[in-house]
Amino acid sequence: MIKSLDSSDDFARALCKHAPHFGVVLTDEIISGLKGYYETVSVWNARLHLVAPCSPEEFAVRHVLESLVAIRYFPESTRVADVGSGAGLPIIPCLIARPRLQATLIESSKKKAVFLREVLRRVIPQSAASVVNERFESVDAPEVDFVTCRALERFSEKIPELVAWSTHASKLLLFGGESIREKIESLSLPYRTLNLPESERRFLFVVQHK
Repeated sequence: MIKSLDSSDDFARALCKHAPHFGVVLTDEIISGLKGYYETVSVWNARLHLVAPCSPEEFAVRHVLESLVAIRYFPESTRVADVGSGAGLPIIPCLIARPRLQATLIESSKKKAVFLREVLRRVIPQSAASVVNERFESVDAPEVDFVTCRALERFSEKIPELVAWSTHASKLLLFGGESIREKIESLSLPYRTLNLPESERRFLFVVQHK
């Protein structure tokens, strides 16, 4: 990622170009917030390796618009726990697009937790969001309606623990590939699959708690 105004403008143009493919509606206010998020990630990425190096367009499509697919499942105002927040994906783009969301961001890395608090302060200061610097297994699950997760160390192996932990949530929104599907099916959990646009191997799994 390159920290420059041109890069930020390229990112915004890519958002507008690809958003219709994802069924995402972007206002000027949302685009401005997402640009601020992109610029903040660009500043911090060299130190923290938040995301793999990518072009502004790839970041817009692969990371931001993919994350924003989740908001179609959220009521206007709802409570979300985002596990393994890392670079803030998927929850930061969702908070920018839906500022009335209440979110708890759970991140085990101290440095990444500092980044998450900074991006919330800079980009969405009025957000009803907080950061918990712990492994999700080490804290009680918050009272939420949804749990989101896009990246987690040994993600597929952790799904049984994540399901057991998140009993308060009615649904889990899990981003991933076939290994995630196989683990969900091994647990006999009811779920729906959404093929993520512009990808043949990435899916959003909407898992219903029993």
